[in-house]
Amino acid sequence: MCVLLPPTCLVRVLNAAAFPGVEEPDIEDALRRIYAARRQDVPRRGSRAGAWSATLVAMRRIGALARACHPEPAAAVTLFATAMAISTGRTAAGVVAVAAAVGTGQLSVGWSNDVIDRHRDTTGGRDEKPLAAGDLAPRTVAVAAGAALAACVPISFASGWPAGWTHLAAVASAWAYNLGLKATRWSIVPYAVSFGLLPTFVVLGLPGHPLPPTWLPLAAALLGCGAHFANTLPDLATDARTGVRGLPHRVGAAGARWIAVLLLVAGSVVALLGPAGVDAWRVLVLVLVAVLTVAFARRPDDRQAFRAALAIAALDVAVVVAGGTRLR
Repeated sequence: MCVLLPPTCLVRVLNAAAFPGVEEPDIEDALRRIYAARRQDVPRRGSRAGAWSATLVAMRRIGALARACHPEPAAAVTLFATAMAISTGRTAAGVVAVAAAVGTGQLSVGWSNDVIDRHRDTTGGRDEKPLAAGDLAPRTVAVAAGAALAACVPISFASGWPAGWTHLAAVASAWAYNLGLKATRWSIVPYAVSFGLLPTFVVLGLPGHPLPPTWLPLAAALLGCGAHFANTLPDLATDARTGVRGLPHRVGAAGARWIAVLLLVAGSVVALLGPAGVDAWRVLVLVLVAVLTVAFARRPDDRQAFRAALAIAALDVAVVVAGGTRLR
């Protein structure tokens, strides 16, 4: 059951999850002052300048909301799920249902993450984050997260009850990461669960609700776990200052980098060789994956590590889909 809280309450719930035991952090007041200051320059309504300014403000808010949803992983995961839905033979309506369910679920996860982490992002100087920079009010992003989550529920069940519950379990797992698991040694678990359930959701939506072959959720879970380690690399120092100690933080930068490599390569091996065995072009793709992973593992700049992980996952999905691999 999905219960929608009033926006103010939702902000407080997310705030309490980010800072347990603290009623109202001073950072919240600072963010409100920054946001209010940005609004003072808007001319009054009724004038042409005021209309243009209001339009520009609205466009800036929409752009800020788009940046706050973690657009790259949200778009990538949605595209991966959509491609798998097409390859399994889902009808046009079924493909749209998969894309809409995964898209709204990803939006809710991305927005909730930025609301919960806004104080840590401000402390860490993450000015590229709209909430930390004062480009958005926390209430706006909390409302967007709640609306996306509310929409995700019925859209998920458009693929049938088994598929719907499976997808909502994946979304709940991702929210659990945002709400606290990210700061524990169990931070990898939501990635394994959510990514492993994603192809299961797609296949369960077919007539008869079949289960996917074992290799498919296994490959997705391995790739998701690899992405987790790659994603944390640029922020290890900042996270340590703000009290986040997930599994990648506990193994250190070098350990996290090479664990990401091993998981991404293992996921690619399962995805490419598990369903069809060895052939020349699949081995060629595996060599390319190995080159990509080793290249980012040896780079001192970790900013591109997560993009490399997404590129590797995209290669795997493209080969599986283009090769006509049976996903059920």
